[in-house]
Amino acid sequence: MSTSKLGDYLRSRRAQVTPSDVGLPEDGRRRVPGLRREEVAMLARISVDYYLRLEQGRERRPSPQVLDALSDALLLDDDGRLHLYRIAGLTPLPRYEGSIEQADAQLLALAELWDRTPALLLGRAYDVLAANTLGRAVFPHLQPGANVLLTMFLDPSVRAFHADWERAAANAVAGFRFLEGARPNDPRIQEVLQTVSERSHEFAGLWRRRDARGKSDAAKVLLHPDVGELTLRMQAFDVRSAPGQQLIVYHAQEGTGTADALRLLGSLAVTTRPGHQDDSPKRAT
Repeated sequence: MSTSKLGDYLRSRRAQVTPSDVGLPEDGRRRVPGLRREEVAMLARISVDYYLRLEQGRERRPSPQVLDALSDALLLDDDGRLHLYRIAGLTPLPRYEGSIEQADAQLLALAELWDRTPALLLGRAYDVLAANTLGRAVFPHLQPGANVLLTMFLDPSVRAFHADWERAAANAVAGFRFLEGARPNDPRIQEVLQTVSERSHEFAGLWRRRDARGKSDAAKVLLHPDVGELTLRMQAFDVRSAPGQQLIVYHAQEGTGTADALRLLGSLAVTTRPGHQDDSPKRAT
């Protein structure tokens, strides 16, 4: 039985790589899915005994050369390889910054200038720290104070908001695993993890897959209750002034229905914002 995160991760990744993925013959006599330990060891050019010790948690400090070889053998992408390094203890873990996070006022002022670009500022545990006006209009369930992971699994209305909820949920879990690998002792991350694990069996199933990847350029199809289908591309930017925070920015291709819908949402959001005064001429009655 594995007794380390490193061993758990290696075993989980091994189960998701087929022999044909790495150019090995299928012999049809496999009792478990994926590669055998012997095959991973052969591909990584390490001894079977050493690989077994890694999976069992008896060896916890492999060299960078071994980790690179295992990354290649298990077909890990860049995020998966970084996660492997982190849980092996070969990258420095950031210091714990405290449980209360704040949004940078200048960053928010900049985001408010983007009247056609929804933006969300996420904290270390996927808490929504802030959003610009259009971001709040596009994501009505992700107002400041909400948590992306908890909302994804515990708010029933979110299933109808995503055209492909299963994919969105899997990506959210993989992203959270990536965050947890960077800050395994952060109390807020552990609080969110415990809450959603206890309340959602779907999350628990995805968490056991141990997928780990950060947010990247990706397309999302959303079913907005006011303007219908939106096809948005997403970019994630690390906030250098606040390690662990991410600015998530969405945009639509010009000339599309989504671009028109964003303009409409932006106009509606401005006119309904508290303190807004309608300066249009009033018709006499």
